[in-house]
Amino acid sequence: MRVLSKIFMVIGLLATLLISIALFLDVREMDKTDGGYEPPYTGVTGEIIDWDSMDLTSTGLVRRGHIINFMVNGTTGMITLQIFGVDYEARKLSPRAIAVHKPREAFIRRGFQPEF
Repeated sequence: MRVLSKIFMVIGLLATLLISIALFLDVREMDKTDGGYEPPYTGVTGEIIDWDSMDLTSTGLVRRGHIINFMVNGTTGMITLQIFGVDYEARKLSPRAIAVHKPREAFIRRGFQPEF
């Protein structure tokens, strides 16, 4: 019985570690830019979002992560995080995100009519 409980403890610790690493990687992937937090949003460094690499859905685009799917509605600009199949509406795209990452142009290229 003692060996069995140690095996389950190790499995639990490994699962917690792997989920934590996957969550860290998914969150880090959402926005890789720094700077430009005040209008006119200049001085931004880092890699902007590659909208063309995201998967097309009937409502917008989705970047599939290890645990978190990052979804953006092509019409409203609403960001939804999907975690283990459950959707959480986070917020709309910020003015900084619109200026820096240029989602309007990307959504128009993909056939949407953005209203944000």
